[in-house]
Amino acid sequence: MTSVLVDRHVLDESGACAAVVTLDRPDQLNPIDTAMVADLDLALDSLADAPDLCTVLVTGAGRAFSAGGDMKAYIELQRDPLAFPRFVGDLHRTFGRLRSLPVPVVALVNGVTAAGGLELVLNCDFAVVASSARIGDGHLNFGQMGGGGVLTLLPRAIGRARATELVFSGRFLSAPEAVEWGLASRWVPDDELLDAGFDFAREVAAKSPLAVRNAKQVMNELWADNGSVDAGLRYELERDVYYCLTSADAREGLAAFAERRRPRFEGR
Repeated sequence: MTSVLVDRHVLDESGACAAVVTLDRPDQLNPIDTAMVADLDLALDSLADAPDLCTVLVTGAGRAFSAGGDMKAYIELQRDPLAFPRFVGDLHRTFGRLRSLPVPVVALVNGVTAAGGLELVLNCDFAVVASSARIGDGHLNFGQMGGGGVLTLLPRAIGRARATELVFSGRFLSAPEAVEWGLASRWVPDDELLDAGFDFAREVAAKSPLAVRNAKQVMNELWADNGSVDAGLRYELERDVYYCLTSADAREGLAAFAERRRPRFEGR
């Protein structure tokens, strides 16, 4: 039985879809373990080349997004010098696939989110949090240390000082605090969380899929490289010029503006 569910939701008459990826072991607070990582990898296989897909929404079933790793399983796993690094490597690769998907990936954060759950959020393009959300790292509370990306990605997301405080204090942020600290773009009541994701997906569905793919790739690569502004601007210029000079969607967008009509994008 899979621990990750994928549901497709048609958004409009164009047939554009949003995929809702749900971590689905609510009784265990959706642990990030070997089975969950493998099931997420398979779920992403089914989404990687879907032509009608415009957005991926990641959330958790029950009262948690994910409370992190399976601590009881770690008792044996962390004694195995082959299996443990393999598990963390698989986690890096699978979570990293979210950053490389050609569509925006939004974390819809409900309830408890800790350790590996936070690392999953950090690999999404941005997060919307429910009012019930409580988000923190928590590794150090149990003698662990982050290894799935939090020590690399959290300072990039919220700055070194706040990342340091969150990691070393072990505290959890409320939904308003998560927004204030830059972990999420906004917070909504629990019963509006999924609708907030669909509303965003409809906005994306109206855009050129080729332009969306290019914009995401440029932003994510520059963010990950953390290079100079000059190098970033050169890369952005190259990608922008190539897209605008060669894509049908760029020409269609300008024609639609001039003719005062809705654009008909084809993704090329």
